[in-house]
Amino acid sequence: MLRDNDTALYGLWRSQIGLPRDTITIISAWPDLETAKEKSGQICIGMEMVSAVETDIMSPTIRPKNGKRPERQGNYAFRWFETPLENFDEFLQLCTDAWPDFESCYDSQIIGLWKIENDDENVKTLLLTRRPSLAMWERSKSPQGNKEAKVRQKLSRRYDLCDWTTVCTTTLITASDEPDNIRWS
Repeated sequence: MLRDNDTALYGLWRSQIGLPRDTITIISAWPDLETAKEKSGQICIGMEMVSAVETDIMSPTIRPKNGKRPERQGNYAFRWFETPLENFDEFLQLCTDAWPDFESCYDSQIIGLWKIENDDENVKTLLLTRRPSLAMWERSKSPQGNKEAKVRQKLSRRYDLCDWTTVCTTTLITASDEPDNIRWS
């Protein structure tokens, strides 16, 4: 466990759908990339109940624009993408173009899109989206009306640019507006 002020907790999420039920996802904020690389593996040292740790070093792309952490409870979708480098600029532009209407149509927030440090030919990213409920997550997949259809068209094109994507949903343990007390298992 880190005991100095090198890092700050960004959020702590509990698995809802797509990961084993006891999976906890932690996002922490670091002062710089080198410190993150050097110390991120130390976060869970001394936590006896932790049986496995996977670490990704990430940098924000077009969001988040500040260090303000998520505070509202809801359905959080963690979606990972692998996008060929030659498609990545268009991928980012589609995100930028689709997100404002996506957020207004579905009472949702794009928390962030982070680029994951890797040595692969593809660009790996993590998109974190908050919706008020799992029902709204499902609803956002079936557009109603012209505005929603245009959003879905942009997001579908984004998927076409990728070689791989997967998603899981979670709830926010560190929410400040309401407790995370729903059991999914």
